[in-house]
Amino acid sequence: MNIEMNTTEKFYLPVDGILEMFNSLTVQSRITHPVLQSTSLTPVPQHTKVSNISKTGMGIIKTVKGRWRPQDKRAVASRSSSSGNRQVSTDRLPKRSVDLLELGLTKPKNCHRIVVLGAPKVGKTNIMQRFLGKEFEENYEPTTEDFHRKLFHIGGEAYQVDLLDAASERNFPAKRRLSILTGDTFLLVFSLDDRESFDEVCELLNEIKAAKAKLLKLKHPARIPAVICGNKADSDAPRAVMRSEVTEILGEDVAFFETSAKDGTGLEGAFRALATLGGLPGETSPSRHQLISILSYQTMCISQRGRSGSRKRGLGAPCAAMDPLARRPSFTSDLRLVLRSSTKHNKPERCHIQ
Repeated sequence: MNIEMNTTEKFYLPVDGILEMFNSLTVQSRITHPVLQSTSLTPVPQHTKVSNISKTGMGIIKTVKGRWRPQDKRAVASRSSSSGNRQVSTDRLPKRSVDLLELGLTKPKNCHRIVVLGAPKVGKTNIMQRFLGKEFEENYEPTTEDFHRKLFHIGGEAYQVDLLDAASERNFPAKRRLSILTGDTFLLVFSLDDRESFDEVCELLNEIKAAKAKLLKLKHPARIPAVICGNKADSDAPRAVMRSEVTEILGEDVAFFETSAKDGTGLEGAFRALATLGGLPGETSPSRHQLISILSYQTMCISQRGRSGSRKRGLGAPCAAMDPLARRPSFTSDLRLVLRSSTKHNKPERCHIQ
């Protein structure tokens, strides 16, 4: 029987009648889909009347869709994994930030923190993005605080590099001092067309030297593992700072590079210098490793471990992954880190950040 009806007309039919009609239609059309065959449609308690036929149809569709969804998800996940697509389903992503040291997948000496400091609008964020393997962003957005974690696998060893952009700490000396004390190496950035930004880098360098000397109980400031970047080398604006001035004020042995976050000038040398000063492999430079997904990285690290827990050295190509859930450790954690580092030398002071 063919029933033609305008969907805007009122149509009343008991729920049981709707289900019987739907079952008869499925039998007549000989639906052979295994999911539909195995689905038992159980009516949900509701009013015995519906306002129109369009709502009736939507109720049937929702019931079938609800029964079908679990198997459909597994099918989509199976297709994604078999196709080699690098997009990973969100329910398979790590539930928390990946800390290689806590997981026992690396050694303490392979965990490193780079602190990035400098005046606003000098290109710190874009230089960091280049290190992370991302592209230059033309539109400027002020950075409040940025924390990134990049995990490397080089020569069978796992490395964890944290990058902290402490841009928001310019007006909070105690907070900035804590960031300085937790840093292993430093990336100081100024703009070649902004003299004041260079003066700020000079002040920051002196502050780092004083903080580290006080922490380690040194009578004389130690040489700081810092890389200085004079950014915006591609700019047509007049130079406010010349290379000769930088070497005269900071010394000839300073690791100084004229860079451009926009076209990449000088960045390879700056990243290589960061690796050398931090005792990291040269393959941590973005051009010398391949980026993989975080799940692939974790699987590879775990597979490198032997049954007894010892790590096996592999000869795979250098690779790295970004931790999508990386967040800056709490100030309590950073304070504990500072206290542990100070006890290696002398009894720590009561407060290190004042």
